[in-house]
Amino acid sequence: MNYFTNEKHYNTLNNYYRSRFNSKVMKIALNGNFSCPNRDGIFSDKGCIFCSEAGSGDFAGDKFGDLPTQFNEIKTMMHQKWKTGKYIAYFQANTNTYGPIKKLETLFNEALSLDEDIIGLNIGTRADCFSPKIYDLLEEINQKTYLTIELGLQSMHNETLKLINRGHDRDTFSKTVKALRKRNIDVVAHIINGLPGENEQMMMDTIQYLNGLGIQGIKIHMLYLLKNTPLETLFKNNPFHILTLEEYVNITVKQLRLLRNDIIVHRITGDPPRDLLIKPEWTLKKFVVTNEIDKLMRKNTYYQGDLYHE
Repeated sequence: MNYFTNEKHYNTLNNYYRSRFNSKVMKIALNGNFSCPNRDGIFSDKGCIFCSEAGSGDFAGDKFGDLPTQFNEIKTMMHQKWKTGKYIAYFQANTNTYGPIKKLETLFNEALSLDEDIIGLNIGTRADCFSPKIYDLLEEINQKTYLTIELGLQSMHNETLKLINRGHDRDTFSKTVKALRKRNIDVVAHIINGLPGENEQMMMDTIQYLNGLGIQGIKIHMLYLLKNTPLETLFKNNPFHILTLEEYVNITVKQLRLLRNDIIVHRITGDPPRDLLIKPEWTLKKFVVTNEIDKLMRKNTYYQGDLYHE
């Protein structure tokens, strides 16, 4: 089933939620005060080269606030735009399966109890931070609520994963996705366009790889340079091409056309912290990016999946 409209020729998350839950659904980004094994000396002490000093989830709640406080503050902000709706508790910051099983169980269940209109839980994490006990916990949660696991892949190419200091390879990602899908848990994969050394075909290869994994959703991001990151240093020492807006739009549209038409598109651009951004400045204009993608698809009557083949 697809959720296309005259305006959007791909499966938007908003349309999917409205169809499934018959309501506006708001994701409330929470900070469970987790760390990341790629930043604390387990794999390295630097993390992925594109991450800010704060790590992933720059816009999640305050890690020093308890979950009810975080939830209610963000809920209040959401309701300035949308008066009514349901909620998904979203553990976004850092690696949210990287911790003692008791902590995971306590936080995840607490999050689900924060509001009677919470209809699901999203957990952002890494493919190398799972154990049999964690899989069992997630399977249990999945039986009582709408659970989605978000996994950073960034690229299917191992040489790129090594360059960006990802800390795991493609096979690790594949095994984790298969283990989650075996338990009927939905998976959303994150990818980044414009990584150093990657050409357009390599970015298309990542889409084709994900098509074969049975994922339910995807987030497509643009690479951007942030201050005080290893990526900034790499760029200064060995400048690489940064995609223009036009290039990004053309590549992303082609990726959407290659993408299976049952996969839900959660994002089609990144959201850089303004005070840390070095380049490209066009990434700050999120609505411009999405509008250009929509315009190109409508102009040429392109649709998600129209280039897909098994």
